[in-house]
Amino acid sequence: MTLTSPGPTVGVVGGGQLGRMLGEAAAPLGLELLVTDPTPDCPAAPVVRDQIVGDFDEAATLRELAERADYLTFEIELADPDVLERVAEETGTPVHPAPETLRTIQDKLVQKRRLSDAGVPVPEFRAVDTADDLREACEELGYPAMLKARTGGYDGRGNIRVEGPEDVADAVDEIAGPAMVEEMVDFERELAVMGCRGADERDTFPVTETIHREEILRESVAPARASKAVRERARDVAHDVLDVMDGRGVFGIELFETTDGEILLNEIAPRPHNSGHWTIEGCHTSQFEQHLRAVTGQPLGSTDQRFPTVSTNILGDVSERQPAELRGEDSVLGTPRAHLHWYGKREVYGLRKMGHVTLTDDDRDGLLADARDLRDGLTFE
Repeated sequence: MTLTSPGPTVGVVGGGQLGRMLGEAAAPLGLELLVTDPTPDCPAAPVVRDQIVGDFDEAATLRELAERADYLTFEIELADPDVLERVAEETGTPVHPAPETLRTIQDKLVQKRRLSDAGVPVPEFRAVDTADDLREACEELGYPAMLKARTGGYDGRGNIRVEGPEDVADAVDEIAGPAMVEEMVDFERELAVMGCRGADERDTFPVTETIHREEILRESVAPARASKAVRERARDVAHDVLDVMDGRGVFGIELFETTDGEILLNEIAPRPHNSGHWTIEGCHTSQFEQHLRAVTGQPLGSTDQRFPTVSTNILGDVSERQPAELRGEDSVLGTPRAHLHWYGKREVYGLRKMGHVTLTDDDRDGLLADARDLRDGLTFE
């Protein structure tokens, strides 16, 4: 890649907070970002060159994106892999990660089957089409179990805990479509590894501990509070996952550390991920810069961690949808080594991701509690 002014253009399907942070990382690299999003003046709009307003799977929108860009990528799994593949072939604009990877990821059952076939350790799972299928599967896997919609779920949406036989019918009705069921994993902690595939190299960021409540990520702790052996095993599994993926980019790899110290794959996101936001301040190269380096074929940056880091999500704390007005931010801005990231969303509602706070220190002790205190001082009420 040769740098010019204006620089090479990366077209991004999606203009949410991930597109916004990709835009922030693009400028120092001399890259221009062009995003597509159905929401006019989307969160990424203020920090990118231009936005094409259109649906994520709209052929005309993606064709215009490909015609105006030198490289294509995506920050949301709602992009249509068939359309991406077709416009890439017709315009000669490469897309990374590969559309085939997106096809695999979009269907949780296909994802689990492919990874299991490749030898990646996963929880026991079964395909489910009917209530009878779910009853039969739970008789094998045991109760409780986790029923998941095969497509479209995120942040806990599309996931239903099935406590016993009495919950089966309602769970299937609520999913209202193709599903899969997994055994309930008895885990010590949840982990994440941001994996990177470059043109001819691969790497991983340090293993991160992820803390969820109501199946929504609340905090990321890096390095993870796990043993060295567990962290090494998590990295090994992440490398095995990268071997299965096609194309260049960053991949969010979510894992379980079981109570007996084993590692099981939960899910994969073929893009920068919430569990890697801490890398902006915590590593020499952020996950967003790394993704752009990979997509454009540049050498990958160093994934070494600079110091212990905790990232905490700012979630909507209101009961009704309303204009987004955050209060209490002065306490974050006035705290040494604390960093506020605002996503620029115009409206807030309950549990919507509106931003995050990152806190770094040379000593990890007390860092999580301090970061939570900063986050809890913020409100939309």
